[in-house]
Amino acid sequence: MAFSADELRVLRRALAAALQPTRRTTGAQDAPAGYDADGAQEVQEYLRLAEAVDEAAREGGRLRAFLLADLARYREALPGSAGGYLGQLQEALAAGYDPGPADLAALRSLCAQQQGPDEHARRTALLRRCESLAERSVRARLRALPGGRTAGESAPAPVPVPGPQPKAPRPGRPVPTPGEVFPPRRKPGPPPAARSA
Repeated sequence: MAFSADELRVLRRALAAALQPTRRTTGAQDAPAGYDADGAQEVQEYLRLAEAVDEAAREGGRLRAFLLADLARYREALPGSAGGYLGQLQEALAAGYDPGPADLAALRSLCAQQQGPDEHARRTALLRRCESLAERSVRARLRALPGGRTAGESAPAPVPVPGPQPKAPRPGRPVPTPGEVFPPRRKPGPPPAARSA
């Protein structure tokens, strides 16, 4: 995100005003007595600066979306677009991109290809960097989940849940056998027509 010289000047003044809480920078309509036009001018400059910052943030979002779409196009055209893909990936990483599974698979495939030692070292180093960034991103997402933890963290001790306890057998009563609990089934008798014959 870049600012012009005028925007930086306004930003410095806005920061200075924020550090002086007793100073009022309100609009002219609710200005106290003795309030001059310079204060209203500052408010307008602050508003213009806020609009410029918002526009810069929107432009950054559009640029990021374009960069990621371009990266996906290069990735789909592999292995023929290896040089362009590696350059686009490095540019995306510099912009804060977290590589996904498709990028890791593409890099592993490119590392497995025949190439010179310098190019192999370059691709391997990029793969290691992407694996590290992807692992860090996954760990951060797991920590953000309710009760989430990483592989190095131990699981919390289980909380005992009270429930019905099994009844103890009454003293002096024998334990029933399976035959008593589950009596054998009787075989069905012959059909009525067979009896009359």
